[in-house]
Amino acid sequence: MSDREKLEKLRAKYAGVGGGVVYDPTFKRVAELQFKDGEKRVWPWANAATLLDAPYRPDAPELPDFAGLDVALIGVPMDLGVTNRAGARLGPRAVRSIERIGPYEHVLNMVPAAEVKAADIGDVPFRSRFSLDSCHEDIEAFYKKIVGAGVVPLSVGGDHSITGSILKAVGEKRPAGMLHIDAHCDTSGTYEGAKFHHGGPFRNAVLDGVLDPERTIQIGIRGGAEFLWEFSYDSGMTVIHAEEVTGMGVPAIIEKARQVLGTGPVYVSFDVDSLDPAFAPGTGTPEIGGLTSREVLELLRGLNGLDVIGGDVVEVAPQYDATSNTAHAAAQVLFEIFCMSVTALKARRGD
Repeated sequence: MSDREKLEKLRAKYAGVGGGVVYDPTFKRVAELQFKDGEKRVWPWANAATLLDAPYRPDAPELPDFAGLDVALIGVPMDLGVTNRAGARLGPRAVRSIERIGPYEHVLNMVPAAEVKAADIGDVPFRSRFSLDSCHEDIEAFYKKIVGAGVVPLSVGGDHSITGSILKAVGEKRPAGMLHIDAHCDTSGTYEGAKFHHGGPFRNAVLDGVLDPERTIQIGIRGGAEFLWEFSYDSGMTVIHAEEVTGMGVPAIIEKARQVLGTGPVYVSFDVDSLDPAFAPGTGTPEIGGLTSREVLELLRGLNGLDVIGGDVVEVAPQYDATSNTAHAAAQVLFEIFCMSVTALKARRGD
């Protein structure tokens, strides 16, 4: 280094100082979460795995104050509603196994875990592994308990049918808008006597009066099932196909989404099959020609500031992905939705 004075200042500040010593106020807040004993850092592979490495509080739903939680991370290991390859019931376990997600969001300059009290409260307690209808009754009842306690639910599925029953809880008092990133619109009708399948939760949600279609935007849509989704157009949803993303550009889509979603409550639902199978092969209904993981992150970060009242990541079927990249992408997206939820919580509180 040619500037000797600068070098001496750097030596005085950093030489002989352990990695756990951080001076920048924002970075210091992150370090305090990671370093518990001087230079010793929390091992990412140690202890029981939880969603986003959050504390494990399965007792929270039974406590009068829900353990004082602001945000509950929940697994929904149910995939009885799939139309193609099964396996999304293993999604929550796969996402829990991903290490090193957060705690710092470098684009948003956020440390969400330091702003709110959040915990992994375990999985939805299902009465039957065989009955699709009773599973949805259980989901609706469990989430109404969470929402009734004033806690924001962030979930990992499971197949996409779970979102319809979650919306019955978060949209019960006022229909929610929805930021929906997916390869499929999921607005088709009843098939083979089954109402609760992953191809139709959002038709159900609109007809149940818990989802506002005119405040719903669906991004990344593609594939051969377009003919099944006329309900999206008829009800007033905004649909942006995957092939439009290149021409429009992500900033224009962000602006369009803000116009559609407005200032009202928004639920965020992310299906990993929105990503091209090159990025996320571990899913039940892959569609070629999808979004990149970087495009999805740019979208979510650009939409921080929406009034997010809940969200989910669904359709991770880890057995189709030997690399674990699909679960890794899902965990990162869950973290981004966590950040969006924290920003919204602070705004509602006037922080």
